[in-house]
Amino acid sequence: MDTDSNKPILQQLMNKGVRVPHPESVYVDESVKPERIDASVTLHPGTRLQGAALSIGPDSEIGGENPVTVRNCQLGRGVSLKGGYFEGSVFLDNSTVGGSAHVRPGCLFEEEAVAAHAVGLKQTILFPFVTLGSLINFCDVWMMGGTSRKNHSEVGSSFVHFNFTPHNDKATASLIGDVARGILLDQPPIFLGGQGGVVGPVEMEFGVVQAAGSISRKSLRELDHLYQSSVPQERWQPYQTGLIRHPEEKCLLNLKYIGALSALKAWYGAFRLPLMSPDAFTRYCLEGAMMLLEGSLRERLKQYEKWTGLVCAQLSDGVELSRWEQLPGRVRDQLTESAESEGLSEMVSGLKADSLPYIQRIQALSSEQQRVVHDFFEQEIKRFTVLADE
Repeated sequence: MDTDSNKPILQQLMNKGVRVPHPESVYVDESVKPERIDASVTLHPGTRLQGAALSIGPDSEIGGENPVTVRNCQLGRGVSLKGGYFEGSVFLDNSTVGGSAHVRPGCLFEEEAVAAHAVGLKQTILFPFVTLGSLINFCDVWMMGGTSRKNHSEVGSSFVHFNFTPHNDKATASLIGDVARGILLDQPPIFLGGQGGVVGPVEMEFGVVQAAGSISRKSLRELDHLYQSSVPQERWQPYQTGLIRHPEEKCLLNLKYIGALSALKAWYGAFRLPLMSPDAFTRYCLEGAMMLLEGSLRERLKQYEKWTGLVCAQLSDGVELSRWEQLPGRVRDQLTESAESEGLSEMVSGLKADSLPYIQRIQALSSEQQRVVHDFFEQEIKRFTVLADE
């Protein structure tokens, strides 16, 4: 490693107050912009920072447990990335990830979301308070639920979200919770027990408990229910790889996920950006989140188009074939239209922009304001799900 080229930027960070206990073991790439690193940040030994889009907010701590690489991520206040690899993801205030993590692009940790050590994530969204245990693979999934750090949704250790099928499709993103209600941070938590899994795509209702060691292969839509799978008997049966089973249900789940992403992106633009603290690091995070969600929409559309192609390959009815062939284009057309809500705009215009933390602001909304928010998300998601019936 050529440490000579590293010294000027690292020295700039140290000169403005960034804590670097062992600078000889810290690498800061020349692409990093020093003004996007707050003076109160701590960089532990083994830290590598890369990318012009990287930003690290006040009181954040990097590499507290293991060596760490952070590339083009945006971090809010009090964020702790303790070790591993992090790229193209956003971590809002007081979120934490343990050591030996592998966080690939498209991940969004909202306020106070937590993951323990050795998690593998990609295209993963965690709403506030959601907690992941250790040794987890949780890619292409969105989880929510809970009202505080003491009352939060949780995923037990050694849990897997299975997101790749035998016919090479990844149209398998799962919604663990309902976004239109989960956005208000007032729903019962969801518990997914350790040594278990979910075969995507599925959706789960708030209050669901999946027992440890269970694997869910279907949506769990009953409030306050326990799901426990028995040990499966050994089976050996004919199986045709490439045959898409239950395409209508999977189509609807994909459209719902895409609609929820579109709604959340609009929410960041209409509510978060206008009302949150105007400091630079908050702006970096929220702008980064909007770009991330735009990328997530492209990823989901790409996987949806690939999957509908597999469905079309097994159809012989001309009318049905034409319908499925047209679906991706209709989804793309919807994505080009802006999400609009007169009620949401009026509500936001009546609120005062200040430094009130996001969680407090959401939980202080009146019942009428909550209804406006819920209806906005419901309407935006429905804009996509109705395509399945056309």
